[in-house]
Amino acid sequence: MNLKHIFQYAFILCLSFGYIKAQNCSEQVNFTSANPFSFSDIIQSLEQQETQEVFGQLRFPENEQRLTQKYPLIIGVAGSLGWRDHHYDYLKMYRELGFATFELNSFKSRGINSTVGSQDEVTIAAIVLDAFRAMDELAKHPDIDPGQISITGWSLGGGVALFTAWKPLVDVLGKTNQFSSHLSFYPPCFIEPENLTFVQAPIKIMIGEIDDWTPAAPCRTLVEVQSKQTDITLEVFKDAHHGFDSTEEVVFNEKGYSFKNCLFELTQGGDILMNYLKLPMSSPIMQKLGFLFCVKRGVHIGGNSIAREQAMKSARAFMRAQLKAVEVYE
Repeated sequence: MNLKHIFQYAFILCLSFGYIKAQNCSEQVNFTSANPFSFSDIIQSLEQQETQEVFGQLRFPENEQRLTQKYPLIIGVAGSLGWRDHHYDYLKMYRELGFATFELNSFKSRGINSTVGSQDEVTIAAIVLDAFRAMDELAKHPDIDPGQISITGWSLGGGVALFTAWKPLVDVLGKTNQFSSHLSFYPPCFIEPENLTFVQAPIKIMIGEIDDWTPAAPCRTLVEVQSKQTDITLEVFKDAHHGFDSTEEVVFNEKGYSFKNCLFELTQGGDILMNYLKLPMSSPIMQKLGFLFCVKRGVHIGGNSIAREQAMKSARAFMRAQLKAVEVYE
């Protein structure tokens, strides 16, 4: 049985008992990735990285009759706390618009629940690789349009959504497929690339004005510089903290790292350098040492109802502008 037949059989099972909705059926998709710690591991020594099996959940729009067209796909990437209710709200909204969605499970695949307070068990680099490997696997799915695959993410996942557009990484990982667009919620813009070349696919960053976890100011600087050569935009939400698009109350997380006083250089070769010593933070020990110079413990996280509503409208408009949805019928 070939790959196409396996995918079709899985979907037929989901619809085999009456009018069971496709949205309620999840296909688990597995693929092989690796565990790079830093971007330099990807750019300079990808073949030497330890392999890692990763999975995620693929879902299609809710409709009783599947059409012959292939679906555009949005890959979602969670933050340091793992998948949250508001992340799923976006994926549900995208399926209602006619897009397929993929819930990337980088943490669960590695037996991790959260990286808050450490940020070294599963790094942005590892998830960037996961995202590209997931895209390559999903591009072969008989119901997915390989030319219309976008990525979105929150916090840590926002960094993944942003840096999957960074050209030195794309040159290594995007030889077969590249993302159609990048929607990044409150990413770590405090990582400043030496090479400011990003892909031409549209990039949008959304961040809270008073975010003390991943501050807005470096995002403003990045977009000001990049907007001259890249299709990149920024939307800053008034009176909004980290996680402003959730429905949860604002709380103070004592473990979370505040990067308000940090600005790390990212070299052409993929090394993130310490603020003062300018040494590569290429291992957990070196990263912890580098954080000592600028990172503080304690951050605010929680929703703002006005910002949440506005953000979901903006996200809807962004994806509709970038992807051509398949019409669905009941």
